Amino acid sequence: MIVTEKMHQVVALYNQGLALYKERKFAEAKATFQKAIQIDPEDGPSQLYIERCDDYIAEPPPEDWDGVYNMKTK
Repeated sequence: MIVTEKMHQVVALYNQGLALYKERKFAEAKATFQKAIQIDPEDGPSQLYIERCDDYIAEPPPEDWDGVYNMKTK
C-alpha cells in the first residue's frame, strides 16, 4: 500500500486529536478531527471520535475516566 501525503496529514491530525481527547480537551480534539475530515471526508476513525467528543462535550465523563468510551445505545 502506498501512503500518500494526504494520508500522512490525516494520520497526524488523528493522532493530535486522540491525544487531546485523552487529555479531556474534547472541543479541541473535535476541531482537530474535523480538520482530518476536511482532508479526507471518508476518514471513519475521525468521524467516530467527533461523535464521541460531542457526547463528552454535552456530558463530560467522571473525574476518574480512564479513556474508555461507554456506549449508551446498541
